[in-house]
Amino acid sequence: MTPGSNLPLSAVRVAVDVTAPVRLDVSGLLLAADGKVRSDDDFVFYNQPAGPGVTHSAAAGGGDTITVDTAAVPEGIEKIVVTASLDTPGATFAGTEPTGTVRDADDGSVLASFTPPQLGTETALVVVEIYRRAGAWKVRAVGQGYANGLAGIATDFGVSVEEPATPAAPPAAPQAPPAPPAAAPAPAAPTGQWGPPTGAPAPVAPPAPAAPAAPAAAPGKINLDKGRVSLQKNQTVSLVKGGRPLLSSVRMGLGWEPAFRSKSIDLDASVIAYGPDRKKVDNCFFGKLMILGGAIQHSGDNLTGEGAGDDEAITVHLGGLPPEVTGLVFVVNSFSGQKFSDVAKAYCRLLDAQSGEELVRFDLTHSEPRTGVMMAKLIRQFSGEWEMTALGEYVDSRTVRGMVKPGGQAL
Repeated sequence: MTPGSNLPLSAVRVAVDVTAPVRLDVSGLLLAADGKVRSDDDFVFYNQPAGPGVTHSAAAGGGDTITVDTAAVPEGIEKIVVTASLDTPGATFAGTEPTGTVRDADDGSVLASFTPPQLGTETALVVVEIYRRAGAWKVRAVGQGYANGLAGIATDFGVSVEEPATPAAPPAAPQAPPAPPAAAPAPAAPTGQWGPPTGAPAPVAPPAPAAPAAPAAAPGKINLDKGRVSLQKNQTVSLVKGGRPLLSSVRMGLGWEPAFRSKSIDLDASVIAYGPDRKKVDNCFFGKLMILGGAIQHSGDNLTGEGAGDDEAITVHLGGLPPEVTGLVFVVNSFSGQKFSDVAKAYCRLLDAQSGEELVRFDLTHSEPRTGVMMAKLIRQFSGEWEMTALGEYVDSRTVRGMVKPGGQAL
């Protein structure tokens, strides 16, 4: 098949094998007439291998298979798109030619095959689509590429995207007045999905009111309207710009340098995703570079901390995070047991993943002879916006596993 061409399907059950010289993550999305999934149940992939009439499995001889039983596909579904993304974070399809082969799922006979031509900077693509037309089922060769991975595809088709609240601020505004004593300062620490914090409020100076016409940030909160924000420990910034919550892809860069006269130090950056009950949903680290269907991706392990720029980076597609994820805690651990008193210039910074613009930065100004540190947390607010708080809290733990409990307590 060639891009855009289509063929009628002669089989009721069809299997689409997607293979390539490298490891791919293959998924199937069931789309209604509006081109969107009805819910996350319509996103079928390795972590959720079954949906209505559609299943995911490993193909014989390598690759993955999306099988569609057209007789079992719900009436409201107009098409099933079969997508592929590269398993290696940061890799592109340049030089890689994936092939989609459509077979009769019952007898194995080949009905069609398609290899998208001239791929370059794409990191994910829609390979083919199985669709209804006038009561019959057909297959179309697509080959549409995306530069922002599986999360970009999922977002386009409506998977786990937070709808910005129509008025972004009203849900948060009523929470400000309830502070009973008149002497209490304006709230500085985020309330998020867990209600008011139990500790002392963070010392964010609230005198400068938010700019008019930016209703999404509550009074006393810093937002991104004035450009890059530098945080101190326990300060919070609302990820709102121009009155709109930031729901695009962001990258948390974490860096460090060996202290004076110290040897190279191997630190590991990770992120732990939590639900509203402060229980871990999943964690992303050097041993698990992609979680939550590609919504969070890790750049890989840096063994020395040497060189300019971020040592490790974790990309988060905020709009692609599933609804059950309401908090993220970014941590750094010393697996080799070296202490943070041997580290200099440790920092974290939040960047726009598309433009590379630095949005928020937090530099650790002190160190402790311990093996783990919680750098920052992101919390989803009821209004749909996210808030980032600098933590800088040290813990005795050489791995991300030991950070789960203190990370939940920090939310």
